[in-house]
Amino acid sequence: MRWLGGATVAALLVLSGQAGAQEVKQPVELLNASYDIARELFAEINPVFIEEWKAKTGETISIKQSHAGSSAQARAILEGLKADVVTFNQVTDVQVLHDRGGLVSADWQKRLPNNASPYYSFPAFLVRTGNPKGVKDWSDLAREGVQPIFPNPKTSGNARYTYLAAYASLLETHKGDAAKVEADIKRIFANVPVFDTGGRGATTSFVERGLGDVLITFESEVNGVRREYGDKGFEVVVPPTSILAEFPVSVVDKVAEAKGTTREATAYLEFLYSEKGQELLAKNFYRVHNPTVAERYKDAFPPVRLLKVEDVFGGWKKVAEEHFASGATLDKLFARN
Repeated sequence: MRWLGGATVAALLVLSGQAGAQEVKQPVELLNASYDIARELFAEINPVFIEEWKAKTGETISIKQSHAGSSAQARAILEGLKADVVTFNQVTDVQVLHDRGGLVSADWQKRLPNNASPYYSFPAFLVRTGNPKGVKDWSDLAREGVQPIFPNPKTSGNARYTYLAAYASLLETHKGDAAKVEADIKRIFANVPVFDTGGRGATTSFVERGLGDVLITFESEVNGVRREYGDKGFEVVVPPTSILAEFPVSVVDKVAEAKGTTREATAYLEFLYSEKGQELLAKNFYRVHNPTVAERYKDAFPPVRLLKVEDVFGGWKKVAEEHFASGATLDKLFARN
């Protein structure tokens, strides 16, 4: 009986060890689906959040990234990409996840400050040293002999902002004459030698392949390129007027709930609003809302008059219907391509 008792205890210990092993919580893994040119940004942000989360909770977390044109990312999620969070550059690309897939809550813009946009930017210009074509404003892109470089607005949220910024600025130039504006937009499209699918591809075409006279992309990207490729000779040109580009973020509710990652995904996005997160954003040339951080980096951001989609176009829903829907204004002006 004593032998049996010992065996029983040993068996119980083995079973207890197995149960304990089974109870060890596996590291949480998040997938962040983001826009094309955000690779370096989140390569800096993710390790800081991971370390902070570990210190705060004792839990290990890992974050994987997926990068492509914002609109292409939205389609990929609708087609099955299991992203826990999205960090996009266009409101409509988050909204479509609710409208077409029921993947995101209807109130997603109310769950975080600033319409769920922790940072912002706008389309700016990167020219070659000396600005040989004298590009200073949006109307210059329509001039004969000027070759702008920006991605395909059918696949890239970045390029849609370029389109909207040019359209809004030209509306002022032409005193509201839409026919003249659209004639200029057609000329701009005709001047583009190649349309890449995303912002990073367009940057490569301009910087590495030497195509074009001016790269149009977010201010953050043009400053990042200038910093990284300073020896190749580039200058940043901030046009007097551009369009406000908010960077909406959201938990992909249906995916996170199924994976059990809602808590961690929410904390990850909230980190972007923290002073530490805002500091990392500002260091990467994104404009931030935190007043302390914004003041600290004010010398890095020249003044610019930013127009809003809501004021110029009547809001994102109207833009989507009148400009970006199949057969709408963008399609008509982009038809030759």
